[in-house]
Amino acid sequence: QALFLTLSYQRLLKTGVFVQALLILLFLINPLIMLATHNRAGEITYQHISGYKYKITITTFTYTKSLADRDYLDVSWGDNETSIAYRIEETILPDDSYKMNIYTATHKYPGAGTYEIIVEDPNRNFGVGNIPNSVNVVFAIKTVLKISSSFESNNTPLLLNYPIDKAALNQVFIHNPGAWDPDGDSLSYKLTTCLESGGAEIADYSLPPYDNDFYVDETTGDLVWDSPTIKGIFNVAILIEEWRKGIKIGTIIRDMQIEVVESNNKPPVIKELKNVCVEAGDTLLIKVEASDPDGNFVTIEATGGPLLLSNSPAEYFTPPFSQAGEFLYTGLFRWLTNCGHVRKYPYQVTFRAVDDHPVVNLVDIENVQITVIAPAPENLSLEPTNKTIELNWDTTICHNAIGYDIYRKINSYGFVHDSCETGVPAYTGYKKIARVDSFYSTSYVDNDGGEGLRQGIEYCYMIDAVFADGAESFASEEVCAHLVRGIPIITNVSVDSTHKQNGKIYLAWSKPLESDTLGPGPFLYHIYRSEGLWGQNLTFVDSLWQQGINDTIYHDSMLNTLDFAYSYKVEMWHNAPGNRFLVGSPQIASSIYLEIYAGDNHLKLSFDNNTPWVDSLFTIMRFNEFTEEYDSIGWSDSASYIDFDLKNGKEYCYQIEGIGTYHVKHVIHPLINFSQTNCAKPIDTIPPCRPELSLASNCDNFNNFLSWTNPNDTCPDDIIGYYIYYTNNYERVVYRI
Repeated sequence: QALFLTLSYQRLLKTGVFVQALLILLFLINPLIMLATHNRAGEITYQHISGYKYKITITTFTYTKSLADRDYLDVSWGDNETSIAYRIEETILPDDSYKMNIYTATHKYPGAGTYEIIVEDPNRNFGVGNIPNSVNVVFAIKTVLKISSSFESNNTPLLLNYPIDKAALNQVFIHNPGAWDPDGDSLSYKLTTCLESGGAEIADYSLPPYDNDFYVDETTGDLVWDSPTIKGIFNVAILIEEWRKGIKIGTIIRDMQIEVVESNNKPPVIKELKNVCVEAGDTLLIKVEASDPDGNFVTIEATGGPLLLSNSPAEYFTPPFSQAGEFLYTGLFRWLTNCGHVRKYPYQVTFRAVDDHPVVNLVDIENVQITVIAPAPENLSLEPTNKTIELNWDTTICHNAIGYDIYRKINSYGFVHDSCETGVPAYTGYKKIARVDSFYSTSYVDNDGGEGLRQGIEYCYMIDAVFADGAESFASEEVCAHLVRGIPIITNVSVDSTHKQNGKIYLAWSKPLESDTLGPGPFLYHIYRSEGLWGQNLTFVDSLWQQGINDTIYHDSMLNTLDFAYSYKVEMWHNAPGNRFLVGSPQIASSIYLEIYAGDNHLKLSFDNNTPWVDSLFTIMRFNEFTEEYDSIGWSDSASYIDFDLKNGKEYCYQIEGIGTYHVKHVIHPLINFSQTNCAKPIDTIPPCRPELSLASNCDNFNNFLSWTNPNDTCPDDIIGYYIYYTNNYERVVYRI
């Protein structure tokens, strides 16, 4: 053909008909240009083989009438190496102008790193509306591979829907790539720019023209074009990002082509579908309904990972037309789930309704996110001792679990999960205290990190099963228990008298129940005391043995209760001759210690204590100079209080009353304990705000006019005057207020 063109051109030149020769040449060359350009769409995916070895699959869609047809493509692997990928498959699509080509190649990388895999081929097809001079623009696609020791090997998602589609002028167009990640990684989507030689972005690329909007849904991957305003062919690129445990581990750029035609056809409509959660072992059934406003016949298709699984795959079928006359079409998705389907991120199934219009087949899409959740561990039980609680439960039915998380809370919440709520949410007040790293380990002893649990507290627990990718099962039922009352329970550490040398503290405890004692006795109590809240320097104080276990009150005196809080421990001993041993000792309990910080016309009270019971409220008491008693002036459920509207320089005295409880039977309620008394004087410690000074000079009268303001309303209102400072600093005059 090239020889024929050359000879014809030379013959016409010899006859002197130059213009005619030129026109004929252009007429003949133009179709050949059309035939020589072919690339419409494509992407690169990869699969991990072993070690640093990977296999890539290049999928391209080309113009079938083009003479340019590639049996192989060159691959740049991103590590300064190139090789050839040979075509292993070619398929002519139902629209004869499209052909799908599949090429494969393998490559071993030198080690960890981030590698850009690029394939390019001259050229794009002729006449792409948003790529100027597209016939001369190289077609390039790129995928980024990341190899790292911080995560296991990775495979890219598979893109199940072809990257070629048709749209109608002035109608909403929607497309979904149908990405399915066999590794269970999370996917996100963005619009990006089509690529050219070297994998660079096409400099003068632009989005196709639209009426309202053009975007990709970052979660579902839906490409929405609302709406095409010009006929023609257009290329767009979708960036698909893979995420694992919050880290981006790879990307794919899909280059796709959309042909816009003129038609009065309107797309079909799928009835809205909602995301669902299903417990592993249950069967999920989704009914999909679609209709067409033009009365066209509609086919409902389904794509997604659940349909491709080798382990109990989902089924999808379209029953016969069931509601004649209403143009309603139905598809049924059914999935018998099992534990092998449990994963952190949901599966996406894309339902695609396609009409059968003779000019252009239009589409509506609905995506359903399906989360498969493992059942809750069952039969959680508690076995308390006087310091620990042992948890036991049945192994989860999901043998692919890697362990269990244990959660604890003081007092019951009554949590019941909803259909999609996994694990134990933070809003319940539960905190994770441990993980058991084995599917077969079904017990745990809670001793509060070696410190021992506290007597008189209701401890509640829930557990869930955990999986390698971070998925969690539903939470178990909530189970609660108290420690066995085999030891005394401190109920009072209350300051009776505040003094630097002769202060007194009232100490009391609840005796063990008769069923908790070890034999007939005799028993005695040992009392230990330490300065401070935490019992860091406990020393022996006294023993009580005359009244046995019924003697549960002790008055401790000769203390500096003004400057110190005091903490106590009471031990119970079996004191039979030749058989003396420690029965048990409770957690440490301290008095409430009050500190006061002076401010301008106010005092801030801060108080703290360390107790095995829970103080739910503190009463703030201030000395009344008329009644000579401490009266209540307020309450606080935290450890601080500010007393306002006080007179600077006047002394005010305070005491704190703590109101607490153990929430158990046979223990006094409420528990009332007092801090020491403490006094302080409000004082003005806040300086005035810096004035903002302005200066105006009158040179004729040889004077300066000074004015100033306070910068805001928060400045103190006790300013009584101002000092004005002046200096003649050589060549300039300086004023300061």
